[in-house]
Amino acid sequence: MSDKPTCTVNVSRQFNMSANTIFDAWLDPKKAGKFLFVTPTGVMKKVEIDARVGGQFCIVESRNGEDAIHIGEYLEIIRPSRLRFSFGGNPFPATYVTISIRSSQTGCELNLIHDGVWMEYRESVTQGWSGILDHLAQLDIG
Repeated sequence: MSDKPTCTVNVSRQFNMSANTIFDAWLDPKKAGKFLFVTPTGVMKKVEIDARVGGQFCIVESRNGEDAIHIGEYLEIIRPSRLRFSFGGNPFPATYVTISIRSSQTGCELNLIHDGVWMEYRESVTQGWSGILDHLAQLDIG
């Protein structure tokens, strides 16, 4: 447990795809490997997703010769409106991410809340999730 001050990061984005399509992309390894934790110069090495409550995920991307490991456990899966999971990876303690998706006239709106982020990483975590949602919006997954 860390004594570092934490904050909550909140990122939202509108998609021109259905709530079902966007929700399913988070749990499909082939689709998730194209947008989750992807960087411009990284190479995706592993995407394992056990899409059930209590199931875990592990996504590994090689970045400049080092592996960026993203792990977590699914805590809540309510298709197509809500996904909640723990999220962590060395050297960071487990945090919690909640994704809420609601249909709109043009597709859907996704709201992502990441609780327990170390205050010093607030800006980079906000930018990271915003980039992930931008990548998801650009995918041809409909």
